[in-house]
Amino acid sequence: MLVDSHCHLDFPDFAQELDEVVARARRAGVRRMVTICTRVSQFDKVLAVAERFDDVVCTVGVHPHEAAVEADADTRTLVDLAKHPKVVGIGECGLDYFYEHSPRDRQQASFRSHIAAARESGLPLIVHTRDADEDMAQILTEEMLAGAFTGVLHCFSSSRALADTAIGLGFYISLSGIVTFKKAEELRETARAMPADRLLVETDAPYLAPMPMRGKRNEPAYVTHTAQKVADIRGVDAASFVAQTGENFFRLFPRVSRPAP
Repeated sequence: MLVDSHCHLDFPDFAQELDEVVARARRAGVRRMVTICTRVSQFDKVLAVAERFDDVVCTVGVHPHEAAVEADADTRTLVDLAKHPKVVGIGECGLDYFYEHSPRDRQQASFRSHIAAARESGLPLIVHTRDADEDMAQILTEEMLAGAFTGVLHCFSSSRALADTAIGLGFYISLSGIVTFKKAEELRETARAMPADRLLVETDAPYLAPMPMRGKRNEPAYVTHTAQKVADIRGVDAASFVAQTGENFFRLFPRVSRPAP
């Protein structure tokens, strides 16, 4: 039941050996991989990867870095593209005030369009958030009052307060290789405190390879290291943690088929 809930298999980093990258993930016990869309204008490439492999699914969305240049990706466009059976979520989308590659108002407008698409489609929202805790909490809370939706804060590295807000709204928290880094003790404390039924694991490959692979290009097979680390942090055996996060994943992503036993 090990799942990489967030990776970018369409990125050029994998172009020369994608078949082997997926094969290594399978050999490591990864049963499903979600390849994430960051630009609607590149959605065809993302979908092509998902269609190429039975155990890979995808999303449709616009990363906050691209919000200013992907203005055509409105709610209607997202909902229509999400009708494809290989599409299992909306995003990644959200707020990134660390780099601010797009103006904050454009990021916020795009984020709200994605929330509307998640609400209409019934698919979960994949949220990127960095250095934007206050606005993220406010937008999620406001939008939840306007109509229910669900989702995950991916590659979580924000405050415990934001994690608690998200959990209170019915969201999930996904942990990446960051949780294995030497200076991530605050994140480990948050990982230790989160409800077991709201945790996922991911790679965010090709970025953020976990220890002991740090410094290498990340890939879905390495999610095993993150899962083991979080299990250790929480004081549970790895098999139980993998089983729990697998159940959490399929609950959040009901369009994804379960693998045969």
